[in-house]
Amino acid sequence: MIRTATSEDVPAIYAMVRELAEYEKALDEANATEDQLREALFGERPAAYAHVAVSDDDGDVVGFALWFLNFSTWRGVHGVYLEDLYVRPERRGGGYGKALLTELARICVERGYGRLEWSVLDWNAPSIAFYESLGARPQEEWTVYRLTDGALAELGAA
Repeated sequence: MIRTATSEDVPAIYAMVRELAEYEKALDEANATEDQLREALFGERPAAYAHVAVSDDDGDVVGFALWFLNFSTWRGVHGVYLEDLYVRPERRGGGYGKALLTELARICVERGYGRLEWSVLDWNAPSIAFYESLGARPQEEWTVYRLTDGALAELGAA
């Protein structure tokens, strides 16, 4: 079952964010707190949204999709940027990942959004194969750039 996350789901989502960061070999970069996540999802001005996959067997939250809106000047409409998609390893293969992406695609279609996009690490072959099996294609002509930490502070202070 897929449903919109609630504030009560934040501890489970936070734990899975940490699991994902560890899997991506970047746990030391995952500095967000549970309170920050709760504020981002359920504060006065939510910056992101989340859906959770819940096991029919025991009612446990076994996966999540955390996303936010972006905007395409070329298409003139919003899109969804999927920040994180994660299903606990012992629950993979049960259709939860596909169900989460299906729900986000449904939201896009229902609301007239033009894109559903995300990034994937180039070494993450199982995820790449999964995404391509759903019809997703890499945007090889684009390179993602990012400013963080010192470089961001330096440019922002200029």
